[in-house]
Amino acid sequence: MAPALTWLQPGFNPAPSPVLSSEQGFIMNVAHQRAASGAPQAPDASATRTKRSMVLAAALGNGLEFFDFTVYSFFSALIGQLFFPAHDALTSLMMSLATFGVGFVVRPLGGVLIGAYADRAGRKPALILTVLLMALGTGLIGLAPTYAQIGLAAPALIVLGRLLQGFSAGGEVGAATTLLMEAGREGQRGRLVSWQMASQGGAALAGALIAVLLSKSLTHEQLVAWGWRVPFLVGLAIGPIGFWMRSRLDDTLPAHAVSASQTNGSASRAAAPVRRKLPLRQIVAGTMLVIGATGTMYTIVFFLPAFLALTLHMPTAAASASGGIAGVVLLVGSPLAGRLADRVKRRKPMLAAGSLVSLALLFPAFAAIAAWPSVGTVLAVVLVLVGLMTLTSPAGFLMMLEALRPEVRATSLGIIYAVGVTLFGGFAQLAVGALWRATGSFYAPAWYVFGCGIISLAGLMLFEEKTATAH
Repeated sequence: MAPALTWLQPGFNPAPSPVLSSEQGFIMNVAHQRAASGAPQAPDASATRTKRSMVLAAALGNGLEFFDFTVYSFFSALIGQLFFPAHDALTSLMMSLATFGVGFVVRPLGGVLIGAYADRAGRKPALILTVLLMALGTGLIGLAPTYAQIGLAAPALIVLGRLLQGFSAGGEVGAATTLLMEAGREGQRGRLVSWQMASQGGAALAGALIAVLLSKSLTHEQLVAWGWRVPFLVGLAIGPIGFWMRSRLDDTLPAHAVSASQTNGSASRAAAPVRRKLPLRQIVAGTMLVIGATGTMYTIVFFLPAFLALTLHMPTAAASASGGIAGVVLLVGSPLAGRLADRVKRRKPMLAAGSLVSLALLFPAFAAIAAWPSVGTVLAVVLVLVGLMTLTSPAGFLMMLEALRPEVRATSLGIIYAVGVTLFGGFAQLAVGALWRATGSFYAPAWYVFGCGIISLAGLMLFEEKTATAH
């Protein structure tokens, strides 16, 4: 293997730079001297800066995923027109949306393969790989020639870009969230893990703002010619930044987890992720657990405004407004919820209480929309339901991570998140639409979210909560 690619080799764990090692050694010596003298130990400013850099680097890829999700959704009709020409606009749009859905289908594969790579080679090389793949997929979409220029190769490039995005996103959450949890000591892990959810909100909000700004400032001809590409090129530019930031991270994979996968030569190492016993009960229960939040997010935020435009003829402004309020709630509320998760000794009661309150408010919320159909009512419903989801999400992730063994932690969480999001997030619109057509009920979205919540509660009961341990 070429020397330039040694960071992708299993077991490669780059040593920190000499400057960083000396700095860490100095900090440890000072702390030791203070402990020996009985002096109080204050938080070190350099260590705080290092922690912040780690949070930013780890959350960057997950944020890029939601940024792409938002801008693709916003420009899906235009992408359908340019890359999937058909006899009518609706068919072009459906083909564009189907291509977008392809990214969800490959997520579980990315969760398994990249997660296993993170558990064998380290969190750091896995995160470098995911951000490069994600940037490559984003770049393919943003730079692809149109159907009028190269024919069938154009939609093929869009599909390939979505496959790369989905594959990398499937492994991103498991590896990045695991690194954040392992980097923190007990009492601060929830706060660190929460920035994964906060990055989703911030990136979705940024994507919506950029898309709206382009739509307001450019003519339709300019949007068609080049304007729609701008957000994807912004995402492409994040790739080199993410590579640089992640290449400077310290890995958190415990040494005993590395040695466990490298005891019998290269052949054994290649097969180790398959032979290692995954905690099947925890994976099944964890997948059930994330379904509740997934169903809420993809139904209430991404599908409900369009559904209300069809049923109650509400203005399309509700779509961008609800996405914006959800982004703000995730961005601001997640760190606060992470601090709360650090304060509770057991997470199960907190998660159960949040789920029960959400289920109790669900149908009254839809009744309020039916009685007072307005953008303000919709925003209030989104604020309450997404707020409750945000309140419990860091605790849920933290409970799962602490219960998983380090040598299978990234793989297990990758599978849990990717399968849950693929089945109950990627197909949420199709499922709710089918339920609505079959019943004609205005409460079809509520029934779908309610069903997801019941499954989530069952998963919570099945999941074995364990004592907090990072390594």
